[in-house]
Amino acid sequence: MNNRLYGNLIFELSHQGRKGYSFPKNSYEFSTDALPPAVRRSEDAELPECDELTVVRHYTNLSGNNFGVNNGFYPLGSCTMKYNPVINEEIANMQEFVALHPLQPADTCQGALEVYYGLQGMLSELTGMSEFTLNPFAGAHGELTGLMVIRAYHRSRGDDKRTKVIIPDSAHGTNPASAAVCGLEVIEVKSLQDGTVDVEDLKTKLDDTVAAMMMTNPNTLGLYEKHAHEIAALVHECGGMMYYDGANFNPMLGVARPGDMGFDVMHINLHKTFSTPHGGGGPGDGPIGVRKGLEEFLPTPRVVLKEDGSLTVRTSLPEYLKGENSADDTSLGSVGAFFGNFGVILRAFSYILTIGKENMKMVGPLATLNANYIKESLKDVYELPIDGVCKHEFVFNGLKDKSTGITTMDVAKRLLDYGYHAPTIYFPLLFHESLMIEPTENESKETIDGFIDVMRKIAQEAKDNPDIVKSAPHNTPIGRVDDVLAAKHPVVTFKQMKNEE
Repeated sequence: MNNRLYGNLIFELSHQGRKGYSFPKNSYEFSTDALPPAVRRSEDAELPECDELTVVRHYTNLSGNNFGVNNGFYPLGSCTMKYNPVINEEIANMQEFVALHPLQPADTCQGALEVYYGLQGMLSELTGMSEFTLNPFAGAHGELTGLMVIRAYHRSRGDDKRTKVIIPDSAHGTNPASAAVCGLEVIEVKSLQDGTVDVEDLKTKLDDTVAAMMMTNPNTLGLYEKHAHEIAALVHECGGMMYYDGANFNPMLGVARPGDMGFDVMHINLHKTFSTPHGGGGPGDGPIGVRKGLEEFLPTPRVVLKEDGSLTVRTSLPEYLKGENSADDTSLGSVGAFFGNFGVILRAFSYILTIGKENMKMVGPLATLNANYIKESLKDVYELPIDGVCKHEFVFNGLKDKSTGITTMDVAKRLLDYGYHAPTIYFPLLFHESLMIEPTENESKETIDGFIDVMRKIAQEAKDNPDIVKSAPHNTPIGRVDDVLAAKHPVVTFKQMKNEE
């Protein structure tokens, strides 16, 4: 018996005996007679046949091979794989939110609009921006949208010659990519020996063709850009705007706001700084905020407050469809479907309310404390190319003793044997053996001490028994693979694996 008939039989039997109930015979059957012959199958589909218990066991065992923040320490630099409280998942999965449809009338989903509107206000307060939109679906999507806002602003003033974006050589790779996709020319500015932007080099690149400068602060090396105010003043003086890459916003929480540093437009990786599990490329959300005077260029839909205290949605529509809730013509229009990734928005809203205003100011200092504690505890055995106080992350340049021949890749692979996810390796590109570590603010001293002990143990193994490090990992389901071959010819199916055996 096929699953459809079996399920309907159970349903019918479950209703027997109910007084007055009459189940219409065969009402559940589906007829294919109406389908054109060309689209009907000539033979049965080759679908796998196995019992439920086998399927459950397969995926349960498979999930045991995954690694996440629920399993252990995840010091992945520049990605902020942070704590994801269970209460956030419960709220994001509430039926009252899950069952909503984005096209239903605003007066039937005021609670959801209140979450959206409330989070816009919270982010504005935390960053010093005037207004936010939560529509972009990722950090890179936010970057692109923010640059589109800047381009729209310049064009609205008839300043079409501004086609260049200045980007530091230490920037995230999405920065130049976003600028290029936006149709803007990328101009690179050098970094000093201390890892911060070379202001003198910047001055040689400023003219009336500059649309904006993109900066991450703290930068990718985990260093605070101490000349941020001076840089913003120089860019503004030549008529350009400042864009803040918010991927590293964690250590700034409760300490400093991009708006106060002189930035005009920014994005936040909502899924990083404000808690959503986001491994494997998603889910994400990249809200952008703008300073006062740029609100009119934000994309739609936008949740706005009406005079009667209720919330409504403003949309950007063609002229013949516009009504009282339409946005101004200066808006970018839509940059994604509906209201962004609402599940991430719910988690962020819950996270901020759970921590509260009183404790939010501790996020940045704790992230900074944890990173500096690890850095100082390991810099005698791992090379620290730029010494000094870091913020939420820092970068080693491999082992201090280069004579062992042990690479950053070897260290990362060996960490897996000890139950730790590897940090980010070979990024940023400023150093040959980059090892970027970010502990995040929520990890305990006991967890961090355990990580430090293992890192020191690997450094000792590199001297005493380098072969065991070079051949790691030894305790994982799959041993060391040929990375180039795996990237070019990935094995993605069980059938393919069996054939290659």
